[in-house]
Amino acid sequence: MTEKLDKIVERYDFLTQEISKPEVIANNGEWKKLVKEHSGLTPIVECYEQYKKASKACEDASLLAETESDREMAELLKEEIAENKKTMAQLEERLKVLLLPKDPNDDKNVIVEIRAGAGGEEAALFANEIRRMYYMYAEKNRWKIEEINVEENELGGLKEGSFMVVGEGAYSKFKFESGVHRVQRVPDTESQGRIHTSTITVAVLPEAPDVDIEIADKDVKVDTYRSSGAGGQHVNKTESAIRLTHLPTGIVVNCQDERSQIKNREKAFAILKSKLYDYYQTQADAEYAAARKSQVGTGDRSERIRTYNFPQGRVTDHRIGLTLYSLGNFMNGDIDEMVEALRLADQTAKLQAE
Repeated sequence: MTEKLDKIVERYDFLTQEISKPEVIANNGEWKKLVKEHSGLTPIVECYEQYKKASKACEDASLLAETESDREMAELLKEEIAENKKTMAQLEERLKVLLLPKDPNDDKNVIVEIRAGAGGEEAALFANEIRRMYYMYAEKNRWKIEEINVEENELGGLKEGSFMVVGEGAYSKFKFESGVHRVQRVPDTESQGRIHTSTITVAVLPEAPDVDIEIADKDVKVDTYRSSGAGGQHVNKTESAIRLTHLPTGIVVNCQDERSQIKNREKAFAILKSKLYDYYQTQADAEYAAARKSQVGTGDRSERIRTYNFPQGRVTDHRIGLTLYSLGNFMNGDIDEMVEALRLADQTAKLQAE
């Protein structure tokens, strides 16, 4: 590990010099690329410097202890050695985490799709509440929400909806949300007071990177239709909504957020590009897919990942066995404690697989 860290420090020092050169700064694209790499290496270099400092202090104290005749001073040196060894062990664990391969999608914007599952109207109502929860979470992180498609029922429930979260690191926070979310509560329409169980599915994928994904015209069926749901007379009277069907894969994208058919078309093709990127990446890289299944955030849309129990005010994530008794705050977008626990569990799983 030391050899690898020394090479990282060497690269870091080189980048430090490069990003200060006038000719590099003049090339804005290249400069941004190098600054981003430099920024990514900074936590590793700083942690390694702390480790080396603790190691040197431990070594110096050990040398002194070998020749120290004063009993009290020898005890102090012994304590200093133990303290530095403890610090070194902690920093070594942190370095192992920092050296784990970073998910290349972590810094990207994220597309979230929510669908009502078993439970009829109650499932649709819960789907709408989960959408609100994600919106509030995005707002707390100062990320922007761009709606893509909203299909509501007569009671204001969400049958199906998708949106994009725009902001640095959005995917890294949302990627563990893929799967089946289960709710247990007494519906407003239940006169007997019985607890019902309903489900929704959440799918999460990163926005496609800036790479060329060829989408042939013959491979895409384009349908226009009238937007549904709220939006006034204009939305309901014009066929501004777009549905794209990618014939080779069967992937379907709906977009009705914009009033303009042209804008909806542009947004729909951007979403299709992201879905195809995700589809082909998974298909082409079986090893990556297998590794992903061994981690916390499998992305498996059929996996039941979480239960929201309203009578007991608790939310439980089944992948890591964590239960929080703060459901009210959780539904208001305070999900950071759960997200952080999932991130740490994922890191632990990766370290064990190393």
